[in-house]
Amino acid sequence: MDLTPDQRALRDSVDRFIRAEIAPRISAMEKAREVPREVMERCAELGLVGATLPEEAGGLGLGFRDLSVLMETVGYHWHSLRSLLNVANMVAALIHENATAEQRERFLAPALSGKARVFVAITEPNHGSDVNSIELRAQDRRDHFRLNGRKLWITNGGGDFGIVLARVTDPAGGRGKLTTFLVDPKESAFEVRRVDTMILRATQTTELTFDDTIVPRANVLGEVGGGLRNILTTLAHGRVSVASGAVGAAQAALDITTEYARTRRQFGRLIGEQQLVQGHLAEMVALTRAARWLVYDAAVRLDRGETARLETSLAKRQATEWAHRVAHLALQLHGGIGYSEDLPIERIFRDTRGGTIPEGTSEIQSLVIGRELLGLDAFNAAKP
Repeated sequence: MDLTPDQRALRDSVDRFIRAEIAPRISAMEKAREVPREVMERCAELGLVGATLPEEAGGLGLGFRDLSVLMETVGYHWHSLRSLLNVANMVAALIHENATAEQRERFLAPALSGKARVFVAITEPNHGSDVNSIELRAQDRRDHFRLNGRKLWITNGGGDFGIVLARVTDPAGGRGKLTTFLVDPKESAFEVRRVDTMILRATQTTELTFDDTIVPRANVLGEVGGGLRNILTTLAHGRVSVASGAVGAAQAALDITTEYARTRRQFGRLIGEQQLVQGHLAEMVALTRAARWLVYDAAVRLDRGETARLETSLAKRQATEWAHRVAHLALQLHGGIGYSEDLPIERIFRDTRGGTIPEGTSEIQSLVIGRELLGLDAFNAAKP
């Protein structure tokens, strides 16, 4: 699938920006485990934050195929930046699609400017892929809600504001209604704990603890009970983003390894002359191109208005699994130097391993694919 002239221009402009302003700082930001605010502000200046919003709303009006090009290019250079852009774009889209005029005025502009660190808090200690079982409680107190519970693995959780999924308690004792809230720590105090991880070291992964946290009723995003629908509408966005970033990382690993095979000598000859090395490179290029095709296929279907549940799950599952396989082979062909932080291979290896879990694990994607193929739902299968 060839890129349009506009898509090639988008790819090239983002690539130039990252090579000039971001790439020289990646190592330092990884060691500091933080992305300075000015990085996201520069991304916002280029329109990369809120990129899928209509132009009249402050975005670039990108479709899913355009988004895949953008995220592949960012993922080629650095998964942490792709993750932050994914979160920022999800927040912007959720606010644009569900917020009141007052909420848009208060929250959307800071998000689009890149000046505000934003987060989406869905995952909990006991619930990741099983969103429908969320336990964080929101007690309705008429003019406000009181939140109690925890969120875990939240990117940018110590940020300026975010969207939190909670269950509004049912006075009659029912399960309650999943609802999204705009939570600003300046008015809604909660505890933030940094969680250092193997992957995405600069994105500030956190645990959030809500203890009678007061959230004004005016901060309900959408309708009470509309939270699951709000979140599900962003899944396609997130899956395309993660899958595209994985393709970019695989391409980076392939490019670095190809150049290494052309120049590295062992036993008096270039390692690229060895049949086993060429066999590994053949597998790497095949997996990278196949993953890219699956992502583009899913993105094109979404742009046509299809639900594309099978295609987005297939793209997310295979692109992330194959990207880590490519990174594994790249590390193997580099030998000992591949472990060193002097090269990006070890970072690509870590970060591609992480891609198989967020936005629905590979196993969850398999169940979605199976449901779409068979019409049989393993999520809600009848118990014997």
